[in-house]
Amino acid sequence: MRSWVAVCLLAFAAAAAAQPAKKVLRIHTAGPNDTNVDNTKLAVEFAENANKAVSSVDVRVFPASQLGQTREVIEAMRLGSGAAGTSGGPAEYASFVRRLGVLGLPFLWKSYDHAIAVLDGPVGKELDQDMERSGFKVLSWAVSWGFRNVVTAKKEVKQPADLKGLKIRTIPTKVFVAAINSMGANATPMNFGEIYTSLQSGVLDGYEHTAATTISFKFNEVACCIALTRHLMDPTFLVFSLAEWKKLSPAEQAALHKAATDAAMVVRQMAPQREGEALAQVRKLGMKVNEIDTAPLVKAAVVAQDELAKEFGAEKLLEQIRKTR
Repeated sequence: MRSWVAVCLLAFAAAAAAQPAKKVLRIHTAGPNDTNVDNTKLAVEFAENANKAVSSVDVRVFPASQLGQTREVIEAMRLGSGAAGTSGGPAEYASFVRRLGVLGLPFLWKSYDHAIAVLDGPVGKELDQDMERSGFKVLSWAVSWGFRNVVTAKKEVKQPADLKGLKIRTIPTKVFVAAINSMGANATPMNFGEIYTSLQSGVLDGYEHTAATTISFKFNEVACCIALTRHLMDPTFLVFSLAEWKKLSPAEQAALHKAATDAAMVVRQMAPQREGEALAQVRKLGMKVNEIDTAPLVKAAVVAQDELAKEFGAEKLLEQIRKTR
């Protein structure tokens, strides 16, 4: 009896050993562990789709920068180490792929549909090729859940002229600074963590961000009003290390590509609804939300768009984006 049991155990062990180990694919996102956030939703949706479709891989999402800061993760990916991929905006990759900077130009996007048409069209394909030449594989493109707007502490902005001279906090990059300055305000680069107290003390007149971020960080406690400038909207995408991608079989690549495409479609479809919900929530919290005539702001931003596109080597891409309907 004992010998029979031993034989069975050996048989089970041999069968288990014969099963090939799953390929663990780690996905980084700086977003919190919350699928109400666009980048996290994209990563989690992709992982769930992939793990259902492919038995030979185990896709795992590591939110809240658990694998390191995004730039460090990307640098490791180029060398084929660390994370298999990331979900997030293209700005972090623009240091390696200059022409990606064109996607962040002020007042570039007319709507979510406009952005999606560009990303699914020739511009998106060219940028995919740029990424591949730099060691990355783009699996899918989506859009963020909300355009960025100007939020003010005390002064209500009802028309473009009301922005003149306001000290507005922004991210310390040329694109964001150019966006704010082109509106007649004074861009004030500052760390994100300093916004709340700077609004309280009057160091800042306001900041620019999405309605969802205003809610998440309780900026409604120190800000009164939102002007719907819609000056920036970050696309988001799912990117793999090209070295890691090449380790996968053609069948695995096809299944993961479909999993990423399906995940991006979900995120795209949710964008208008999520933005609307966030704006409704800030109104409930007592903030004033004003539609303003952005035509003068769009016109003023053309010079900044042209200058920055030239710096990025993306003049032709900008021309294509402007022509896309």
